[in-house]
Amino acid sequence: MSTTTIRLPDELKFRVAEAAKRAGTTSHNFILAAIAEKTERAELRAEFDAVADQRYACIIESGQAVAWEEMRDWLKDRAAGKAAPRPVARKLVP
Repeated sequence: MSTTTIRLPDELKFRVAEAAKRAGTTSHNFILAAIAEKTERAELRAEFDAVADQRYACIIESGQAVAWEEMRDWLKDRAAGKAAPRPVARKLVP
């Protein structure tokens, strides 16, 4: 395990110590958990962006997409537990 030094402003160091105390852990563990959480969120965001880029490339390549109005209605029906036919992709109108 490597060591990294970070410099915290006094106010932030105090806030971290207080938050760690409330959480029943040490400042060190609190900071590690915060870094791990932030890293995981950044990785998930990068994965989300990659999927979005891939899907957009497919739309550009095929020239087809589902109109938002149709997709929104389908999603509302699904969320309400209704059986609804899946919307069909159509050519984009320029």
